[in-house]
Amino acid sequence: MMGFPGSGIPLLLVLAFLGPCFFGVARTSSTPAPESEMLLHESYAGKSEFRTVNRKELGSCLNPSPYLAVNVSTGGAPIPDEAFLKVTVSGVLKPDKSDWVAMITPSNSSVSGCPLSGVNYVETGDLANLPLLCHYPVKAQYLTSDPGYMGCKNTGCGKRDASGACQARTCAATLTFHVVNFRTDVEFVLFSGGFGTPCVLKRSGAIRFANPAKPLYGHLSSTDSKATSMRLTWVSGDGKPQQVQYDGGKSAASHVTTFTQDMCSIAVLPSPAMDFGWHDPGYIHSAVMTGLQPSQSYTYRYGSDSVGWSDKTTFRTPPAGGSDELSFVIFGDMGKAPLDPSVEHYIQPGSISVAKAVAKEIQTGKVDSIFHIGDISYATGFLVEWDFFLHLITPLASQVSYMTAIGNHERDYAESGSVYVTPDSGGECGVPYESYFPMPSVAKDKPWYSIEQGSVHFIVISTEHEWSEKSEQVFEQQIFILFHTGDVITFLKTLFVGHRPMYSSHGGLLPNVDSNFVASVEPLLLNYQVDLVFFGHVHNYERTCAVYQSKCNGIPKKDASGIDTYDNSNYTAPVHAIVGAGGFSLDNFPNKELRDDLNPVILNDIRCTSVNNIFLDVQIKGGTWSLSRVSEFGYARVHATKTDMLVQVSSSTFLHGQKSTSKTESD
Repeated sequence: MMGFPGSGIPLLLVLAFLGPCFFGVARTSSTPAPESEMLLHESYAGKSEFRTVNRKELGSCLNPSPYLAVNVSTGGAPIPDEAFLKVTVSGVLKPDKSDWVAMITPSNSSVSGCPLSGVNYVETGDLANLPLLCHYPVKAQYLTSDPGYMGCKNTGCGKRDASGACQARTCAATLTFHVVNFRTDVEFVLFSGGFGTPCVLKRSGAIRFANPAKPLYGHLSSTDSKATSMRLTWVSGDGKPQQVQYDGGKSAASHVTTFTQDMCSIAVLPSPAMDFGWHDPGYIHSAVMTGLQPSQSYTYRYGSDSVGWSDKTTFRTPPAGGSDELSFVIFGDMGKAPLDPSVEHYIQPGSISVAKAVAKEIQTGKVDSIFHIGDISYATGFLVEWDFFLHLITPLASQVSYMTAIGNHERDYAESGSVYVTPDSGGECGVPYESYFPMPSVAKDKPWYSIEQGSVHFIVISTEHEWSEKSEQVFEQQIFILFHTGDVITFLKTLFVGHRPMYSSHGGLLPNVDSNFVASVEPLLLNYQVDLVFFGHVHNYERTCAVYQSKCNGIPKKDASGIDTYDNSNYTAPVHAIVGAGGFSLDNFPNKELRDDLNPVILNDIRCTSVNNIFLDVQIKGGTWSLSRVSEFGYARVHATKTDMLVQVSSSTFLHGQKSTSKTESD
């Protein structure tokens, strides 16, 4: 959802983003990067102008304890690809609740205090209390996270006399930090003064990863509707082409991409992506596995002999377009959250539980693909967060096709080409997104595409680009729809997928979507008889009637199992569903009443049932389009055949279904 409009940012900051912006696209190559760019990546120490950020004299605290030490549990060894590091601070003479530890990367990042750094968080919508250093610290924890710190329950001795008696009793604390391989070296720095006025007490010294070039975070995507090829994308610190080996002896070389100076910024306020939040992305490798068969399993690994290989993983291709059935999972607005007590930029509290739940779905063998429809990582210019997100989804995206749509937190920034001038992307302007998630789109910065899987035709669009009647995107999408629904595969279910919703009961400071988008697109949905529309952006689940221009053209009926059933043998309008509860803090609904019974409730002749204390709107007026509202973390699982489509929304507390019969078949 929109981070900036609802965040209460002062008007002065709004006006700052109406100034000039410089925008570019990622450079790609199938060969190693040019020498000039390779030099930027040699040390990961921040040699480019965007990595040398506010190099000031370190702000040291007055009269620190002479016995202070910061020790890390690696025992002097480098860090593996994933670790839970124990960081012990010892030698503290007088514990203070303002003492804290930051994990910084690279180790030569500025750790001086910069009070204006708070603007970098706020502009993306993150209002959490975070450290105001001159460069973004990846993680931070107060020493009070160790419950024994303030009471000095963990004691030591800083100095002993000749007889061995302790002359300086000291206190200690131990913290746990979850670390993944983001290639650049790490250092843990002890501060006092809290997050707002930090001063340095002690540093651990730099610690490197065992293999900064390790190929990691492989994730799959479909390239076309035949399901005879699959794209694999991964990250490495090595810029030379690598390969994916698969199917008992086949291989494909990688196409190498990176981005250094390609994102957006404005002169009055440098964006996080180009300044405060910059982190070296390493190299993004992408290779296409060909000669596959639909709905078949294959084993693969990726990397090279020089930098190492990934573990072997098994994936399954989706069913080919036009085949009998498809099962997929769809959600939006996931992001990531720490696996330790740290604070970090933009925590999405439901992301871990939803990712684990989807992983369990995949283990059943009943998921053919995943669709993540916008607001992907919420890195928003704090680029190291992409590595944590990719680590989170690897168990999912390495086994089935992981298809994406772009959202406001990937794309929006002043004069970037987006319809919206809000700084929700933190200056990323779609560059990291399109580098990490190459979809079968028409070209760079045209992140819209269509694809068939099984009995479903997906139209995936960008709600962040222009949608006037004469815009390129509208024209291209009409061509996609006409070709696939007016040709031979007329039995396919048509799903329209994007980020910002046309219909939502949740209000905000600004509208959820540009009015031109609704005016231009809604007639297309009706004219081409789109069955179902999925959006995210609003962080909850909401489903409509068969709606057009805010009026219900069709109302579902309960079947024998109590499932809302939409009969499309006489098509009236598409059904819209918001599935934006993938991880970000939930949005509530207005005018709610809690029904704690399981008795049917009649709402203007619409039959609903309260299940497990689910909120149902009992203020519905005649003709309203909102039929079901749930504010719980979750996702939708969809099973489609040639005749019907079952949608179930799965969370910790409810199961809700809808069934849509084919528009070309009658019951």
